This record gives sequence, structure tokens and C-alpha cells, in this order.
Amino acid sequence: MVHLGPRFEEAFLLALRLHEQQRRKGTEIPYISHLMAVCSLALENGASEDQAIAALLHDGPEDQGGHETLTEIELRFGPEVAHIVLGCTDNLSPEKRDWRTRKEAYLTHLWMAPDDVRLVCASDKLHNARSILVDYRRDGEATWARFAGGKAGSLWYYRALTTIFLQLGPQRIAGELNLVVSELERLAELSPQK
Repeated sequence: MVHLGPRFEEAFLLALRLHEQQRRKGTEIPYISHLMAVCSLALENGASEDQAIAALLHDGPEDQGGHETLTEIELRFGPEVAHIVLGCTDNLSPEKRDWRTRKEAYLTHLWMAPDDVRLVCASDKLHNARSILVDYRRDGEATWARFAGGKAGSLWYYRALTTIFLQLGPQRIAGELNLVVSELERLAELSPQK
């Protein structure tokens, strides 16, 4: 059983501070709810304290400060946590590259990523996919307008992620992600606006 101690508490407070003004894409849901959900999924699937801390902080550098935030994470929580956070990040620069280029590079990276990175990343992607499915059931096709990849790109990306996780693990999360992505694909296929 993993012990979550003062480092975990400190990480939670840092995540709260980093993302206090941020909301989930297209909603009024506080962003911290996503970080808590990713951490929960990781812990339910065998995460260590370092992995749980990385789950809380995985979006910090990408969304809130880039390299400076990653350096702060390394100084406060150690190189292992920083390594996992970096492995879950597809962009540290304020100027983002083209969406498809970033996603293709990230997918290539995941084929080589260690298990600890894949656990946190898969937890992140599962929570995101579940959120998209809930929003799609409520808002229909308008859901896709929130995403740079749109409908086709988002479905491509989540299917590609699922393929990687099904082959490399973590298996339990990969199986659940496959169910969610398959349902998104099914609903998108039924939609009159393809």
C-alpha cells in the first residue's frame, strides 16, 4: 500500500496554486478536478507516491510556466517526479507547434516511454476521454469545436493513444480507455454531421 505523506500534500497545494484560475476546456469546472481525477486513477492502478505527485502536477509546466515550473517541480519533489511530468508533456514553449505535429511527436514518444510515464499519461487520457464522452452526450457535435484537432483529429488521437496503451500498458486503464473511445467513435458515426 502506498503511503501519501507531506510531499503529496505539498504537491496538491502547488497544483491548486498553479491552476487556481484555470477551468476545464469549455466549462466552469475548476481545473483541479481533472488533476485529482488523474491522480485517483493512477493510485487505483498501483501508482507510487512519486507517480501520484506527478499526476497532480502533470499539466503544470505545459499550462503554467513551462521550463520554470518544471524546474520548481524538480527542486521540490525530485528528478523522478520531474521526469514523469516531462514525459506527460507535449509542449513547454509558449509558442505551440502545429497541433498534429505535436500529437504525432507525442505518440512516437509514448512508444518508448517507461511504465511510470505511461501510467500517469494513460490516467490523464482516460479522464479526458470520459469528460469528452459526457460532454458529447450533452452537447453533441458542438463538443468538438473546443478542440484544436476538431472531431476527426481528436478521434484519431484518442484511437492512436488507445492502440499504444493496449499494446504496452497499463492494461486496465487501456481497456477502459478503449471502451470510452469506441463509444465516442460509435456516437460520432451515428451523428448526421460527419
